[in-house]
Amino acid sequence: MEWILQLDGNILLFIQENIRAEWMNGFWRAVTSLGNAGWLWITISVLLLFSEKTRPIGIAGILSLLIGAFITNIALKNVVARTRPYEVIEGLNILIAKPSDFSFPSGHSCASFAAASAYYRTAPRKFGIPALILATMIAFSRLYVGVHYPTDVIAGILIGLFSAWAAATILKNIKKKRQQYQNEI
Repeated sequence: MEWILQLDGNILLFIQENIRAEWMNGFWRAVTSLGNAGWLWITISVLLLFSEKTRPIGIAGILSLLIGAFITNIALKNVVARTRPYEVIEGLNILIAKPSDFSFPSGHSCASFAAASAYYRTAPRKFGIPALILATMIAFSRLYVGVHYPTDVIAGILIGLFSAWAAATILKNIKKKRQQYQNEI
């Protein structure tokens, strides 16, 4: 376990020392802000509810976001209570205001992959693929700005993928039961 913590820290310091550049900092700050409180994904999902054609995509997005938020923000962050990397890793400088919650898992990564994966499963690929690319950028931004360990981000991504799968499974079962009910009438 100690080697994972060491690797986490080394990756963040590598990013800071070899990838960060002054001319990119504003861009990555903006990308990371897109994931704040899941607002971008919530907004997209709510807007998708207005059209009957896109409503299933919006429902899948909202349900996946709710599942991910419950697992990440309500359960795991408070149980694990992992300290943020900038509080532990000597020489690590953050590029945004200090978050007030715990580090593990990454809520930005979870919400981004929950919604983007739900869109990918339910929307045409020409919309799903850009959503996954943006989700990947938001997840990486958490490392770039120095507020999450790589394992936080990986866990957030995995929980997000699980949340999208769970949402799809729930919605599929509801649709199946509805069809069975309608066939009985």
